[in-house]
Amino acid sequence: MINLFLLGLPGAGKGTVSEQIVDKYHLTHISTGDMFREAMANETKVGLEAKSYIDKGNLVPDEVTAKLVEERLAQPDIKNGYILDGFPRTTVQAEMLDEITKRLSKPLTKVISLEVKEDILVKRLSARFMCKKCGATYNKITKMPKEKDTCDRCGSHEFYQREDDKPEVVKNRLEVNEKMNTPLKNFYQAKGLLTTVNGEQTPEKVFESVDTVLSDN
Repeated sequence: MINLFLLGLPGAGKGTVSEQIVDKYHLTHISTGDMFREAMANETKVGLEAKSYIDKGNLVPDEVTAKLVEERLAQPDIKNGYILDGFPRTTVQAEMLDEITKRLSKPLTKVISLEVKEDILVKRLSARFMCKKCGATYNKITKMPKEKDTCDRCGSHEFYQREDDKPEVVKNRLEVNEKMNTPLKNFYQAKGLLTTVNGEQTPEKVFESVDTVLSDN
């Protein structure tokens, strides 16, 4: 049984490697964003509680998020294990998760941190640009339009870069995220659960490294 929490700064490649892990190990990918949307759509008790905060533009308190995570982890589709995405974000939430997984007998078995140097992350994230007309996303490094200066999806020739993809904004985002990630890494290091993986390799090599960690049960 693999119960995994994947850590990494924006642009480190968590999304890509999560898909590869799900494909191979058939784990359930649990994203807090998806959980909130599902619980609110299904009007569960916790979903309605979360909605009352979101509708007012307030942050959902840790206690409510933790209840939502517990509700999700108790579902029958978790039988092969899970990958957590977006929770925990703080050591307080990590301690709450410990309590939840103890109650459900589904403790974390691995924590993997994808490590990528800041300058590479800035380069990756600030290479992103979008079609002005339809919003299709491209990347100067990994995904250029098939025909120069022409959107693959709608044929438009107008592109732009979002404010939060500009290098100076990206750098600030990374610093904020690093401040949140470091205590979490220390927390799981102390528990003997943390393994770091070099996220600067090709996606194939990153998955090979992650696969080696997950196979070592």
